[in-house]
Amino acid sequence: MTIRTDWTREDIAGLFDLPFTELLFRAATVHRENHAADQVQLCTLLSIKTGGCPEDCGYCSQSVKADSGVTATKLMDVRAVLQSAAQAKDNGSQRFCMGAAWRNPKDRDMPAIVEIVKGVRAMGLETCMTLGMLTPKQADMLAEAGLDYYNHNIDSSPEYYERAISTRKMSDRLETLGHVRASGINVCSGGIVGMGETRADRVGFIHTLATLPQHPESVPVNALVPVKGTVLGDMLADTPLAKIDDIEFVRTVAAARITMPLSMVRLSAGRESMSEATQALCFMAGANSIFTGDKLLTAPNAGDDNDAALFAKLGLTALAGEEPLRASERACKTMEPAE
Repeated sequence: MTIRTDWTREDIAGLFDLPFTELLFRAATVHRENHAADQVQLCTLLSIKTGGCPEDCGYCSQSVKADSGVTATKLMDVRAVLQSAAQAKDNGSQRFCMGAAWRNPKDRDMPAIVEIVKGVRAMGLETCMTLGMLTPKQADMLAEAGLDYYNHNIDSSPEYYERAISTRKMSDRLETLGHVRASGINVCSGGIVGMGETRADRVGFIHTLATLPQHPESVPVNALVPVKGTVLGDMLADTPLAKIDDIEFVRTVAAARITMPLSMVRLSAGRESMSEATQALCFMAGANSIFTGDKLLTAPNAGDDNDAALFAKLGLTALAGEEPLRASERACKTMEPAE
């Protein structure tokens, strides 16, 4: 199939406006054309450096601007990270994702980061990191170490972005994604819905990713977990109706699947408060990746036992591990947009 990167906002708004059953049908069809419909990738997320981040992201409990009770820590010892990775593999995870609460890594941190990447990859796990903004040199160092994916979310639409964050711009995030892509590392980039944004913002969020020169290989779609002491957590606590409707969340997943057919669409934060029916609709709409375990960085998660029970009920299985393609290899498999 031809992979489009020329989507317009009107195109994507039209998807959101479809009757719900028609949208699900189209998304499920695209999903089955490109992925195994009954397989879901299991990923584990570990905070390797928690709290103390100088950014002021309104949703984040790890910001120094938040009064969330999160205690700042130093970068974890390499051996401790590798032990956690080994446990994740034993629990069936295919990808091990590591997050550090930094605006950007310091050069002095890079040797330990490189050692961690090499050690986790030697276990046969896919590796993913999110460390904040990167320089081209840092991206190249991670690529040389064998990092498979780099996560750097765009969070929302360009228009809503500045309402959630003031310490960096959307262009800064896109610049880092460019450095990651140029280094040959696969891109993982998505965002958060339920921050009080409009449907037009959700359209803009999908549009920004779907019109990149090459789609992200992974697209996490998060539902905001309001944390007391954060700007958005406190704001939405006073306006409970701002919480995104479950059907609207599924529509966002479906739009991501249709516009970015080869990407892994990850049902990420917020699953612990979703019903089984809502999660099932997300899988039907094309989500084929989740985070396992009881915790996502500092937020709660559904838990392995609950996931196993849900998978059994839905007839889903864990995606079998395979050597991930590098970004340059994936690019060779992507056709140019139709004229």
